[in-house]
Amino acid sequence: MAVYTDITDEELAELLARFDLGTPQAFKGIAEGVENSNFLLETDKGRFFLTIYEKRVRADELPFFLNLLRWLADHGYPSAAPVANRAGELLQTVRGKPAAIVTFLPGLSVRRPTAAHCKEAGAGLARLHLAAAGYQGQRANDLGQAAWAPMFERLGAAADGLKKGLADQIWGDLDRIAARWPTGLPEGIVHADYFPDNVFFQGGQFAGAIDFYFACVDSYAYDIAVALNAWCFEADGSFNITSARALVAGYETHRPLSDAECAALPVLAHGAAMRFFLTRLADWGATPAGALVKPKDPLEYERKLAVHREAPDLVLFGAPA
Repeated sequence: MAVYTDITDEELAELLARFDLGTPQAFKGIAEGVENSNFLLETDKGRFFLTIYEKRVRADELPFFLNLLRWLADHGYPSAAPVANRAGELLQTVRGKPAAIVTFLPGLSVRRPTAAHCKEAGAGLARLHLAAAGYQGQRANDLGQAAWAPMFERLGAAADGLKKGLADQIWGDLDRIAARWPTGLPEGIVHADYFPDNVFFQGGQFAGAIDFYFACVDSYAYDIAVALNAWCFEADGSFNITSARALVAGYETHRPLSDAECAALPVLAHGAAMRFFLTRLADWGATPAGALVKPKDPLEYERKLAVHREAPDLVLFGAPA
């Protein structure tokens, strides 16, 4: 979450006039994440989030995301549901940009996940995959493996600017990932951004997930690999095998993994680390002046790439014995 477009009181009033959400009582921007402009809205009828879509989110793909959120809410998965205006429309326009209002999802994210949190998060991810299984929308992963080498062609100098010689290492990683990338794994709708700040807990239990704006059709095991990178590395850059085992065990309480999926986890995790390194590198020097936003450090994921590079089968130890 972030704020690139700061709207006026008049613009907010014009937007809310289309809804039956009550009288606004508080409205503030949220300076987290890097993708869209986000605001917490409180009215006399409840709490909501307003998102103005910026950057990578394409307007023609927003019906996929918003209808997916509606589908999940209708099928019992705890997530922030989009709110329709009086005309029944989910997608709005604010200052010429697409926007949507979603319900407030109670709960708190965790900054330092324990193994118990990881197990709950894994179970929540499997529940998501199962709940979304009947959704008919289709969206390819435009930040998947085929996109990484073309993306890095324009970022080599930026990589070497962060760390001398890094560009050559990244090219080596890309070659290795491409040579080992699996095909034919079970697939469906995945979150593709299942980080701790996008998962909520209440009383230590999984309470829901937010921020589905990278959701797409890809292998379920790739989504697990994204989560292993996001949840199971310590602040010192080491991989926490106990947390990884817990995450996979939690996932398998709802959806057991095949042998092929387990075997693919190491290269999928290497690739998932590459995806987030590249997008963070692209964002690092591209934040607009004056934006209320905190760009994320690409070197965090460079360190994760180094772990996967130096111990290419490490994630296999994260799977149950």
